[in-house]
Amino acid sequence: MSQPPILLSPDPDAPFPPPERALRQPDGLLAMGGDLSPGRLLNAYRHGVFPWPSEGYPLLWWCPDPRTVFRTDRVRLPSKFRRGLRQCDWTVRADTAFAEVIAACARAPRPHQDGTWITEDMLAAYQRLHELGHAHSVEVYDGERLAGGIYGVAIGRMFFGESMFSARSGGSKVALAALARRLHEWGWPLLDGQVENPHLLSLGAESMPRAAFLAEVAALTAIAEPAGPWTGRFGDWPASRLADR
Repeated sequence: MSQPPILLSPDPDAPFPPPERALRQPDGLLAMGGDLSPGRLLNAYRHGVFPWPSEGYPLLWWCPDPRTVFRTDRVRLPSKFRRGLRQCDWTVRADTAFAEVIAACARAPRPHQDGTWITEDMLAAYQRLHELGHAHSVEVYDGERLAGGIYGVAIGRMFFGESMFSARSGGSKVALAALARRLHEWGWPLLDGQVENPHLLSLGAESMPRAAFLAEVAALTAIAEPAGPWTGRFGDWPASRLADR
């Protein structure tokens, strides 16, 4: 680290530092310390900040510039993959296996990454957010077995993606595309992807300047949306629907 990040107040309701104070190297590191209480996590997301632990350091909080986002009407599946979905019998649901999805994300191997940032504390914190109706998962089922999934946090009409996994080839693509399709239908225009990587870019992610992203987040999180399970609202529908443009 080029300089120490700002130390958070022990008060979980204390404000985060202004994002403009985030470091350039490593990009977006804004603060350290604090906890993963529901109040602090929701406060963080409302201000475009997310936790990303690193072994050997106190809890680290990030707000990178630029931000990687998906327009929910522009998630792009490869043409060959979409054609294959026409004969696919997978089913997509929401909030039916949150604990299994986040645990699978924690175990998933990541290129150029040793270990996982989804620690036991993170698992417990997001499970609590899920129980409170703020964290959600989208599951892709092959029969009764998970083929893939994604999870994240919803506030207002903004969804902050955290991680996804595939147990079968393409499972995470289907989960992401199905989530984006549903969000678009609900009038939610953005899905946060946090940090750029080639996989996200191949699926249609784009970079947004931090100031523009934070303005969008402020507006979208201010829209009243009820917390609670998405199982009924999301529905139970075939992955083959994603074969259509």
